[in-house]
Amino acid sequence: MMIKGLGLPLSVMKSGLDERYAENLVQQIRESDLDAAVVLAQDIPYDEHGVPMDEAQFYLPNEYVAGLARRYPDELIPACSIHPGRPDAMDELERCIEAKMPVLKLLPNCLNIDYENDRYLPFWQRMAEAGMVLLSHTGGEMTVKVFDPNYGDPKKLHKILDCGVTVIAAHSAGRSGLFDPDWTEDLIQMFARWPHLYADNSALCSPNRARTLKHIIPAKIQQRIIHGSDYPVPVSGWGPWISGHIEWSDIWETRKSPNILQRDYLLKRAIGFAPETFTRMDEVLKGARGG
Repeated sequence: MMIKGLGLPLSVMKSGLDERYAENLVQQIRESDLDAAVVLAQDIPYDEHGVPMDEAQFYLPNEYVAGLARRYPDELIPACSIHPGRPDAMDELERCIEAKMPVLKLLPNCLNIDYENDRYLPFWQRMAEAGMVLLSHTGGEMTVKVFDPNYGDPKKLHKILDCGVTVIAAHSAGRSGLFDPDWTEDLIQMFARWPHLYADNSALCSPNRARTLKHIIPAKIQQRIIHGSDYPVPVSGWGPWISGHIEWSDIWETRKSPNILQRDYLLKRAIGFAPETFTRMDEVLKGARGG
């Protein structure tokens, strides 16, 4: 479904997927109103002893993402992914800092990471010192295997925030599944304590996550919201329409574009996200690294 949504032939599932996927992503960025996109690596889960777990569903090495960003410096901003409990975590973090990867992406509930574990403190402190931004999944998850759903609770970020790391809470800590806990209001309350805490609106055009929109659309909350796409997940607009945030004409208008990134951007604009939402990531990256 995702491959067809990208406009790629299903034959790439047999060979050439990596190359075609990367080329297609860059093409969609160039043909959209976006200037660049943060492209994400994905580490594997480790147990409490730092041993790799067999349940990894996909892996995207930091070196590969860094290479893509060197190849397409105008379109791609590289985000590394490092489980802080792996034996070489600090060494890998230094390699990524040296490679000028300004963002670290983690899915704590899917990578088996308890942010409140004190043995990870040196890792967060080094991130803060280097001005690296943490993009952390928050809320429910249905696409990747979940080890502990409670690790998606944004309140677990407090030790990282206290270390001074700038954090972006992906999906604004909302629900994915029907019976997931909804932590969005908890996240919003955290904004007052930590000015370097943000959230993104990625995937909120999907039916299962559109329920989060009502919490973050108020102008005061939008000051902490960053645009995110959840690419390559297909974008339909059904969720915002069902929840009353857009008109049917908005869906019809955005469907004219085959570009997933552009369609998502147009839907977010129709929902009422301010122009600053789409440029805030640039400000966050400059602020975290001291300009």
